[in-house]
Amino acid sequence: MKIAIVLGTRPEIIKMSPVIRELEKRSADYFILHSGQHYSYNMDRVFFEQLALPLPKYNLDAGSGKHGEQTGKILSGIERVFSEDPPDVMLVQGDTNTVLAGALAASKMHIKVGHVEAGLRSYDREMPEEINRVLTDHCSDYLFAPTENAKNILLNEGIPADKIFVTGNTIVDAVFQNSKLAVNSGCLDKLKLKPKQYFLVTLHRQENVDNAEKFVSIITALEKIAEKYKLPVIFPIHPRTKARLVEFSLNPKNITLIDPQDYLSFLQLESNAALVLTDSGGLQEECCILKVPCVTLRENTERPESIAAGANILAGTSPKKIIDCVKIMFCKKSNWPNPFGNGNASQKIINICMGTP
Repeated sequence: MKIAIVLGTRPEIIKMSPVIRELEKRSADYFILHSGQHYSYNMDRVFFEQLALPLPKYNLDAGSGKHGEQTGKILSGIERVFSEDPPDVMLVQGDTNTVLAGALAASKMHIKVGHVEAGLRSYDREMPEEINRVLTDHCSDYLFAPTENAKNILLNEGIPADKIFVTGNTIVDAVFQNSKLAVNSGCLDKLKLKPKQYFLVTLHRQENVDNAEKFVSIITALEKIAEKYKLPVIFPIHPRTKARLVEFSLNPKNITLIDPQDYLSFLQLESNAALVLTDSGGLQEECCILKVPCVTLRENTERPESIAAGANILAGTSPKKIIDCVKIMFCKKSNWPNPFGNGNASQKIINICMGTP
């Protein structure tokens, strides 16, 4: 049994890190293929080094581009690698163009596809990620659903029950394992921050930052929050977001813009924040696991379990709504349950792929 791990973005490296560690622990026959969807493999190399993961065997260096161009380039590259080094099972995680390209390439080559984090839905087809999720699920052989809710979504779409496995989410495994590594990052000291005495912001989705009206609304809300609470608002700024700040001539006041952080530094920042404001899907889960209140700067989410647990709230992009939601979550007691599993998802996934109990 040979397993291929296909990934291409930093969140995928993080969420697949426990799966890779499980394969390493078993001395399994496997390899990692990095598509280079996020910039390049070289820029992601630090993530492998920080997380003590083996380096990818194959690097496609696909780079950025329009959706069709990027997906096609990755699909072609994966097909070429699999022709020379065919696995029995290919594992992908999440909802990126790399995930869809991997699923299409493998299924057409009659290689079994395992989709980690299957069954997530925002029901917003304007999000390219939603298209990727749906298509990947419907050409997968193993659908590793993180929750019962995700399983029910898949069943309602007509996917056979014997293809669906509720494993929990590998993000729980990753947070538990990687938090130990993050303790000594020294990030708070460098930024002169005290635990639970700052807000943390991330913003990168094209529907938020490419839309000038929405982007200005969010920045306005952040400025008012900084003024009201008299706490630092720390904003590690994504390259896409930074470019739009310049394009729209925005100069945020009372907001501390910092460079993107390495993963362990960011994990320390996140776990010690008083509250996180984000449009990221993965951060909604991480905040829920870390017991940090979260305000999601979107109108919908594919992580409804975090809202049901009480860890998260949808604020959209209206300044008033964002400020109201911060008020609710700032006073929230962090005693909610974790709905995403107990940290053994990666073990379950590899057991299923290998046919072991």
